[in-house]
Amino acid sequence: MRNFALAASLMLALSPLAFTTALAAQDAPAAEAPVAAAATKAPDPVWAFETSDVPVDPGYTFGQLPNGMRYVIRQNATPAGTALVRMRIDSGALEETDSERGLSHYLEHMAFNGSKGIPEGEMIKLLEREGLAFGADTNASTGFDAITYMLNLPRNDEALLGTALMLMRETASELTISEDAVARERGVILAERRDRAGFQLRNYEDNAAFIAPGARYTERLPIGTAEVLENATAAQIRALYERTYRPANTVLVVVGDFPVPVVEAAIRERFASWAPAPAPAEPEAGPIDTSAKGLTDIHIDPALPETVTISRLSPWRDDPDTIATRRADALRSLGYAIINRRLARLARGADAPFRVASFGTGDIFEDARITSLSVSTADGEWNKGVLAAVREVNQAMTFGFTQAEVDEQLANLRTALENAAKSADTRGNNVFVGAALALAGDERVPVTPEWQLAEFERLAPEMTPQALWEAVREDAAPLEEPLIRFTGRTAPEGGEVALRSAFGEGMALAITAPVDNGPLAFAYTDFGTPGTVVSDTVEERLGIRRIVFDNGVRLNLKRTDVRKDRIAVSFALDGGDLMNTRDAPLRAYLASTLPSGGLGKHSQDEIASVLAGRSVSFDLNSSADAFTASAVTTPRDLLLQLQVLAATLTDPGYRPEGVERFRKNIDNFFNTLDSTPGRALSSASGAILSDDDPRFSLQPREAFFALDYEALRNAIGDRLAEGAIEIALAGDLDEDAAIAAVAATLGALPQREAAFNPRTENRDRSFTATRGKRVLTHKGEADQALLQWYWPTTDDSDLGETLRLDLLSRIVRLELTDRLREELGQAYSPSAGSQPSHYYPGYGVFIISASVAVDQIEPSRAALQGLIADLRKGPLDADVIERARKPYLEDYSNVLKDLSGWIGLASRAQSEPARLDRFVATPDVLRAITPEDIHQTALKYLDPDGAVAFTVVPEAAAGTAAE
Repeated sequence: MRNFALAASLMLALSPLAFTTALAAQDAPAAEAPVAAAATKAPDPVWAFETSDVPVDPGYTFGQLPNGMRYVIRQNATPAGTALVRMRIDSGALEETDSERGLSHYLEHMAFNGSKGIPEGEMIKLLEREGLAFGADTNASTGFDAITYMLNLPRNDEALLGTALMLMRETASELTISEDAVARERGVILAERRDRAGFQLRNYEDNAAFIAPGARYTERLPIGTAEVLENATAAQIRALYERTYRPANTVLVVVGDFPVPVVEAAIRERFASWAPAPAPAEPEAGPIDTSAKGLTDIHIDPALPETVTISRLSPWRDDPDTIATRRADALRSLGYAIINRRLARLARGADAPFRVASFGTGDIFEDARITSLSVSTADGEWNKGVLAAVREVNQAMTFGFTQAEVDEQLANLRTALENAAKSADTRGNNVFVGAALALAGDERVPVTPEWQLAEFERLAPEMTPQALWEAVREDAAPLEEPLIRFTGRTAPEGGEVALRSAFGEGMALAITAPVDNGPLAFAYTDFGTPGTVVSDTVEERLGIRRIVFDNGVRLNLKRTDVRKDRIAVSFALDGGDLMNTRDAPLRAYLASTLPSGGLGKHSQDEIASVLAGRSVSFDLNSSADAFTASAVTTPRDLLLQLQVLAATLTDPGYRPEGVERFRKNIDNFFNTLDSTPGRALSSASGAILSDDDPRFSLQPREAFFALDYEALRNAIGDRLAEGAIEIALAGDLDEDAAIAAVAATLGALPQREAAFNPRTENRDRSFTATRGKRVLTHKGEADQALLQWYWPTTDDSDLGETLRLDLLSRIVRLELTDRLREELGQAYSPSAGSQPSHYYPGYGVFIISASVAVDQIEPSRAALQGLIADLRKGPLDADVIERARKPYLEDYSNVLKDLSGWIGLASRAQSEPARLDRFVATPDVLRAITPEDIHQTALKYLDPDGAVAFTVVPEAAAGTAAE
C-alpha cells in the first residue's frame, strides 16, 4: 500500500543538482535567467531508482513513451517459450467519488465487453482460440489504488504478442462502454458482490471502522455499494474511464521469452498514438487519527473464531527505498521474526495457550502505521491466550534477544538469499513481473539476488542482539492504552472491562531475561549400512531413471535444468486413506498431524531450530493410497532432507502437544459447517452421495476428539516400519550423489514391502441410486444460494474416456459462462468439472455448480437444464470445442517446463508406470476427439434425471426451494 511518489519528488528537490540549478538561475542576468533555468533544470524522475542509491537490476529495460506511458521489459526463458503481460492503471477504488463507489471494478469488467476493435463478447473467445483460458490466463483485478490486467501467453510467437498488446491497447483507450453492455454486465457485478458478502467481509468492515473511523478507504471497498451498482450508467463509467485510463497513469509490463527490441517495438507501435493526458492526483486514503487509544471493540459472529487483537497507531513514515532504509528494514524484520518465533514456540508446546499469535508493524496506506499483537484461541480461552502472548511480547521488548535467536534468523535469511543467488538464472516470469509491479506501485527498486546477498553479508556483522532489539523498539508503537478488538462466536465474559484487564494483567506478569541455550544439532544421521542398488533402468521417452535398492525402496531420478540449484522431492509410503474402513473411518486421520508431535529426540519446535538455515521440510500428508511428503531443496541440503524423512519413519515423536493442537481446531471447524452455502454442501454431500458410507461422510465431533496418537501408532506403526517406499527426485542434481544420499538414509532402512498394498477390500465406492432434488440449508447471507449437480461417471482407467469427460467439463464451463453469466447475468463464476477416480474402480463424478441469488434459483435451474438438453441434442459447434481444447493443449505443452511437472511424473514412475504412457499419449488422444464424441459422452453420462441436484439455500428459504 506504500507509494513513494511524494518521497521521490522530495528527494529531487533536496538534491545538490536542484540547489545548483536554483542558484544558477538567481545569479544570471535578468534577461538570461529563463534560458539558464531551462538549460540546467533536471527532468522529473520517471522511476524510483533514479533518486535512490539502491542499484537497479540491469536485466530490465525501462522506458517511457512521449505520451507519458511507462513500460518495463525483461527477456526471460523460465518457463521457456512463454510470457506474461500486465497493464497497471494506477487508480483504483480510492479514486472514486461517493456516486462512483464500485465503478472502477465495474469498468474492469467492461474491458471484456467490447471495444472499437473487438465486438462485444469476442475478446475472451479470441484468446481461447489462442490457447488462453479465461480466469487462468486471462484476468484482471481491482484494488484500492490500482487496476491490473493480466494475460499469460503460452507461446512466444510474435503474432500472439501482437494480439496481447492489441487487446491491452483496446482496453486502455478504446472501450465502447455501451449502455446495453453496462446493463448486461450489471447482474454479473451484483452476483460477484453477493458471492463476496459474508462473515469475513463484515469482520473486515467492522475492523476498518474501528481502526480508522471516517477514513476514505473504509468507504471505498472495490466491490462497491449496491445502490451505485444498481443505478450505474454508461456515462458515469465512461467519465471514470476517461479520468483515470491515461498514458501517464499506466505502466505496461512484458516479461518472457521474447527479444527486448521486438517487445519494445511492438509496444511503441501499439501505444505511441495514445493521446497524452495528465494522470489524476493521488487520492487520500485517510484521515486516520494516530493518537487514538484506550478504545475497545467486540464483534460477534457465529462463524468467526475467537481472536483478540491489541494495537496502537503511529504516524506514517515516508521512507523512500534506499540502502539505509533497507538496512533498517532488515534489522527490525529479523527482530520481529524472533518475537514471532517465540510465540510459535508457545503455540507448539504442551498446554498451548493459543492456536496462533503474531506481532508486527505495518503501514495503512500513507496515513498511519499500526503495531498489533493478534492472538487466536480455542473458544473460551481468550484470557489465557492474551496473558501468555502479552507477557511474551513484553519480555522481548524489555530484555531483548539472545545470540542463538539471532543466529537462527540470520541462518534462515542467509540461506534464502544464497539460494536465490544460485538460482538467479532460472527465476520464473512471475518473479520478474512481481518486482516490476512493485516498482510501479510501491516504488520498490528491483535488484539482483547477488546484490541482496552481498548487502546482507556487509550488514550481518551489525546484526547483533542489541541492534535488532533497538530496531524493533524504535519501530513498534508502544502498546500503552491500546486499541483492543475481540472477535468470536460469543462475547467475552466480563466484556470490555475484562479484555482491558487481561491486557493489564499480562503486562504485569513477571518477566526475566531470556536464556541462551545455544545451537542444536540434528540427532539423526546414521541409519545403518547404506543400501545397495539392485536394479537401475531408464525410461527412454522421458529420461526418468528408475532404481531399486536391496531393501525394496524405489527411487526415480530426473535430472533437469529448468530450475538451477533446486531439487523437487516426492515421497510416498504405503498407507493413506484406503486404510480407513467402514468400522474405523478415521483410522489414519491423524497421520497428517504427526509432524506436530515431533521426533523422538526433537520436539517440533526444536526441529525448527535444528533446520534453521537449511532448505528442508518436515511434513507428512495422507493421500488415497499413501502417506506422502514433498519438498523443494538444494543439492547442499538433499542429504539432510532425506535424513528427516528417514527419521520420520524410524522415530516419530507422538508427543501429546500434536494432538492438543489438532483438538483446538475441532470446535471452530464444526461451528462453521453451515456458515456459507459451500461449507454446508461440503459437510453434507459426502454422506448423501455415498448412502452414508462412513468413509465418505463427516463423522461427529466426538469422534474427532476421541482420536489420539496411541491409536494412530497402532494403526500405522507397521506402515512406518515396513511399508513400501517410492521416492522421486527431479531437478539440478548430481545423480551419483543423489543415489548415495538415498542409499545412506531410506535405502539403509530394514527390508520394506515390495509393493503398495492394493487394499482391494476398501476400493469399493458407490454412488447413491436416489437421484433428483436435494435441498440443504445454510446460515450465511440471506440472498445466497448454490446449485450443484452431480452425475455418476466412471474411473480413469480409459484415457480416451477420461479426456472426453474432461473436455466436456471445459465445454460446459464455457457454456455456463455464456448462459448464466453473460446472458442471464446471474452467476459470477459458474464451474464444471470431471473427477474420475484413480483408486475406486468404476467410480467418478461430473459436477456443475453455480452460486446464484435466492430469487433466481428457478431461472438458473432452467438454464442448467437447457444446457444439458442442448448437449444431448446434437454435436456442438466445433469452435466451442476448440476454445476448450486449445488451452488444454497449451497447458500440456508447458507442463514440463517447471519442476512441478517433472516431479508429478516421476513420483510414481515405478509403482504406476502407466501414468507415463498416458502422459505421452494425451495430446494425440485429445486432438482426435470430435464433436460427435462429445455429444455421445453427454448422452452417456448427463442424463437429465440421473443427477443428484443439490440446492443450498438460507434456512428461511428452505420451504420455497423444496417446492
